[in-house]
Amino acid sequence: MKVSPEHKQNKGKTGLELAVVDHFASDGMERDVQSLSGGEKFKASLALALGLSDEISAMSGGIKLDSLFIDEGFGSLDRESLEAAIKIIDGLTEGNVLVGIISHVEALKQRIDKKIIISKTRRKGDFLFG
Repeated sequence: MKVSPEHKQNKGKTGLELAVVDHFASDGMERDVQSLSGGEKFKASLALALGLSDEISAMSGGIKLDSLFIDEGFGSLDRESLEAAIKIIDGLTEGNVLVGIISHVEALKQRIDKKIIISKTRRKGDFLFG
């Protein structure tokens, strides 16, 4: 990912205006992030979060970020991409990183050992933890 030239010229408050260099689907061509599918956006976001974590650790004299929270996104992944994401998360947790996941994807729920399940009750504002 890189910052687009248009964003560098714009001094107003805008988003990051990132672009993705797609070596897989478009032979190294630059794509606007708005052109990514839901699954592609999720994978790019996960890669960016992991890369930024490594960079912060390297630039801050060894400070280690030891938690990551992922809110949804897994439902946009095909089976192969979901399996790859789970392997990455498994690898992180083996290195003593706490990974918090919010998801409704059944295949993911079955693979996660430690979890908090929250269910709505009929009364507004009540939740059951199980």
